[in-house]
Amino acid sequence: MSELFGNDPFWVVALKSVLIFVFLLVYTLFNIWFERRVVAKMQHRIGPNVNGPFGLLQSLADGVKLALKEDIVVKAADKAVYIIAPILAVIPAFLAWAVIPFGPEVTIPFTDTVTPLQLTDLPVAVLYVLAVTSIGVYGIVLAGWSSGSIYALLGGLRSSAQVISYEVAMGLSFVSVFMYAGSMSTSEIVAAQSDLWYFIPLFPSFVIYCIAMVGETNRAPFDLPEAEGELVGGFHTEYSSLKFALFFLAEYINMVTVSALATTLFLGGWRAPFGIGQIDDGYFNTGYWPILWFFGKTLFFIFVFVWLRGTLPRMRYDQFMSFGWKILIPISLAWIVAVTFIRKLRSEDMLDQDVLVPVAIVVGVLAVLTFFIPEKKQPPEPAEVEFDAFAGGYPVPPMPGQRAEHESAATDDTKEVRS
Repeated sequence: MSELFGNDPFWVVALKSVLIFVFLLVYTLFNIWFERRVVAKMQHRIGPNVNGPFGLLQSLADGVKLALKEDIVVKAADKAVYIIAPILAVIPAFLAWAVIPFGPEVTIPFTDTVTPLQLTDLPVAVLYVLAVTSIGVYGIVLAGWSSGSIYALLGGLRSSAQVISYEVAMGLSFVSVFMYAGSMSTSEIVAAQSDLWYFIPLFPSFVIYCIAMVGETNRAPFDLPEAEGELVGGFHTEYSSLKFALFFLAEYINMVTVSALATTLFLGGWRAPFGIGQIDDGYFNTGYWPILWFFGKTLFFIFVFVWLRGTLPRMRYDQFMSFGWKILIPISLAWIVAVTFIRKLRSEDMLDQDVLVPVAIVVGVLAVLTFFIPEKKQPPEPAEVEFDAFAGGYPVPPMPGQRAEHESAATDDTKEVRS
């Protein structure tokens, strides 16, 4: 971890904070436009193309329109909590970026000040991100409760349960990264990936994280809290104008946050892709070039978010929660045990790399094949035989409803005899 962290002048810290804030706002506007354009291409539509070149100002126009709309507060709402809830949802999304590294140490133009392209760092920076982002759950719960609506309350409960459930799987996917890097500091994790990005040796953790980050951000196909017919719009059903815009802003910033965290932990952070990073003794890993690589990697994950939304149908809520607790979390725990065992054997020189790779491939193939094993079908239960009170000629009183059937049958028999 760089010695410059915590020793920057105040104006440098203020400048970094403002630039991160502006970056997230502009990136959010771009992502909204990007999502509309990509989905339009998938559905053979044009998408936004009126406001600004290529429709780039459409998101800004929508934001201004949303802010100027009438702000309606329902009568049954707890007004204080009703106003605080969207603020609690959006502030943690910004705070998480305090420890995200954008690049190496650089010299600020027109000055001699050297500083890392990162606001600050901590020995437990990744845990700080998890802790800060989990505070956003309070905004969701309080928004549903304070609205005074049963629909919003149900949506808030579902959203909070979903976020908490998939945060467990997300946190477990980080453990193997910590073991490989030997640190929880984001800058040191990026430095440890100078030779090999962690998505290659820790591919199961990478897959688990990618699934969990979609579930935690309430994005399709996991946007269940606001997709059910009985929940209308989820926890923000009763919100309008700028308050609704804050929830919308929090969702898109959280998308960028989990994408940046995936980039930092598994894709080498700000480091240039393989082949480019080796040009001119790593020239493209110095200066301000790494900002471009970091932006490109996060944009790749944003594209995956949009791709999933445009292609996959929603899951049922019970299936989604069962998948998280019964599949993702057990697999995460098993993978942590396997990584611990392998690391121990390699530290003791009891496991060769030439043996490890084939074994890992075989285990991976077997794990995939287990998903194709058909479930054992339960034998069908024998059909219940309806009890006939008149069987055998015994004078047993009929059950309610059987007397009419018996009398109608007796009447038919009498008619046949008379005829």
